[in-house]
Amino acid sequence: MASGEHSHSGLLIVISAPSGGGKTTICEQLLQHQPNTVRAITCTTRDPREGEKDGVDYYFLDAETFLKRVQAGNFLEHARVYGNSYGTLKSEVLGKMRQGKDVLLSVDVQGAATIREHAEEYPELKRALITVFLAPPSLAVLEKRLQKRGKDSGAEIKKRLGEARQEIAQWKHFDYMMVSSSISEDTKKMQSIITAEKLRRSRAQLPDYD
Repeated sequence: MASGEHSHSGLLIVISAPSGGGKTTICEQLLQHQPNTVRAITCTTRDPREGEKDGVDYYFLDAETFLKRVQAGNFLEHARVYGNSYGTLKSEVLGKMRQGKDVLLSVDVQGAATIREHAEEYPELKRALITVFLAPPSLAVLEKRLQKRGKDSGAEIKKRLGEARQEIAQWKHFDYMMVSSSISEDTKKMQSIITAEKLRRSRAQLPDYD
């Protein structure tokens, strides 16, 4: 890549947290309040729900097309969740970054690890990547959040808490670790991280003084 090419590219902001940890809420807040931030539209093999639009909410693919994309190496990360496949296209992320947008991705710790691996192969992604782990203040608080959602049985919540312990142990692999407090405080912290990252010497640009 020539010097200066895509020098105005945006950031790739990856947020991970255990299930019920609040990563979806923080992403929604950033999309509302952080200028120039967009989400990467995910591909999925599940059927559209009422009101969902292809290319807006998701890219809806059949299983065969999804598999072909996997085999072609088109995905930055992909996973199987409750019988359906989900994946983030490299072209989706790079296309928006090259428009100068900051791209937001909410993934589990395994997805974040896969993205880090891919970034090692792509200097443009490596330069743009910021990873943040959002940790719950305690497992008791996380359990209450999962119960409040009302989506899972007691056995499923117990399983998720066990998975959360394993996920929390991965926090050292992230650039930043935030212990979740309130939505407003978590959002402010994320905005501070984004501001600081944009001021890094490797990303900052001086005006043309000629």
